[in-house]
Amino acid sequence: MSSDEPSTTQFVNGQNNRTPTEQDFSIVSDEQINLQMIQKDIEKLKVQYETLLKDHKLFSDGIESNHKYTQEFQQRAVNLKRNLDNDRVAQAETVKKEQLKLDAVKQQNILLKTELMTMDQKLRDMEETNQSLRQQTEVSTAVPEKKVVFTGETANGAQALSFDMKPHIVYTMEGGTALITFEEEEVTEKILALKEHEVSLGDCRIVVQAEPVRFLVPSGVEMDTQVCPRRILVSNLPKNESVDRVLDKLEIYFSKKKNGGGEVEDIDMLDDSGNVVITFVDDDVAKGLTDKQTHEVELERGKKLKVKVTPFLNGGITHLQTCNAVCDKTVLLTGIPPVMDLDNLQDLLEIHFQKSANSGGEVDAIVYNPVGQRTLAVFQEDSSKDE
Repeated sequence: MSSDEPSTTQFVNGQNNRTPTEQDFSIVSDEQINLQMIQKDIEKLKVQYETLLKDHKLFSDGIESNHKYTQEFQQRAVNLKRNLDNDRVAQAETVKKEQLKLDAVKQQNILLKTELMTMDQKLRDMEETNQSLRQQTEVSTAVPEKKVVFTGETANGAQALSFDMKPHIVYTMEGGTALITFEEEEVTEKILALKEHEVSLGDCRIVVQAEPVRFLVPSGVEMDTQVCPRRILVSNLPKNESVDRVLDKLEIYFSKKKNGGGEVEDIDMLDDSGNVVITFVDDDVAKGLTDKQTHEVELERGKKLKVKVTPFLNGGITHLQTCNAVCDKTVLLTGIPPVMDLDNLQDLLEIHFQKSANSGGEVDAIVYNPVGQRTLAVFQEDSSKDE
C-alpha cells in the first residue's frame, strides 16, 4: 500500500474493521488458487491411492493365488513323486517277475535242448537200428528165384497154397561181438536171463552182455506165376553121371528138330534139385516138348534114358509178409574188448559158456568178430526141430 493513500482502517468494538484493500483481495485469490491446487493434488493422490490400493489388492490376490498354486504344485509334486516311487516299485517287481519268467524259460530251453539232444541220439540209434533191420529185410526179402514145375501131384487145403523155402538169412555182426549157439534152448534162456557175464581170460577178466538175436523173416509170400514160352524143365536125370556129360547130351538131343527141339540158348542144372533148365532161342519150341512130356535121351551108345519134360514157371513175388524172429538157440555177446588174438579169445569164450557153473551148456557153434572188423553170419533152418 502507498504512503500517499489514506488509511481506511477502522476499529469497531475494539476490533480492526479496516476495509479490505485491492492487495488484500490479491492475497486471498492466491490462497484460493493454492488451495484448489492442493485439493486437486489431493484428489490426484486419492486416485493414485485408490489405484495403489487396487494394485495392492491385485498383488495380494496374485500372491495368494501363487501361494495356492504353489501349494497345489507342491502337492502334485508330492503325488507325482509318490506315484513315481510306486511305479518304480511296481516296475521293479514286474522286472523281477519277468526275470524269473526269463530264467524259467532259459531253464526250460536248457531242458528242451537236452531232451532234443536225447531225442536226436535216440533218433540216430533208431535210424541205425532201422538201417540194420532194412539191410536184414533186404537180405531176408531177397528170396532167390525158385524154379518150380508142376509134376502132376495135387493137394488139398493149406498144402495146395504153399511151398517150402529153406531160410537163408545173412546177419551183419558188429565189431567186438560174438554169436554162440547152444544145443539146448534152456541154456540160451538162462544165458539171456543173466544178461551180464564175467569171463576169465587167464590174467584178466572181461564183462560181456548177452542179447537175443533178432531179425526179420518172411512169414508169407504170394507169387504170380506164368509158363515160360522159351524154357523147359528136365527131370528124372541120373545122379551118378557127370554134370557136364549130362548137359552136353541133353543139349544135343533137344537142339535137334527131329526130336521136336530147336536152337538152345542156355542150359543150366539146378543144384538144389538136380533138374535141368533149357532155354531155347525161339518161343514155339518149349510147348511141343512139354506136350510130349517123356523123351528118350541117349547118354551112352546103345543106352537110352527116359527123362520127363515139364513146363518151366516164371514167377514174381506180389506180396511179402514179414515178422520179427528171435533165435531160440543163438545168443549175441557184445562189449568184447580186443585183449588178445581172435582164436584164443574165441576158444576162451566157448570154454566159459560150456560150463554149467556159468549157466552154460554144450556149444554147437561160435564165431567171434573183433573190433574194427565186419562179419556176415549166415542163419539157416534148424534141422534138429524136424527130428
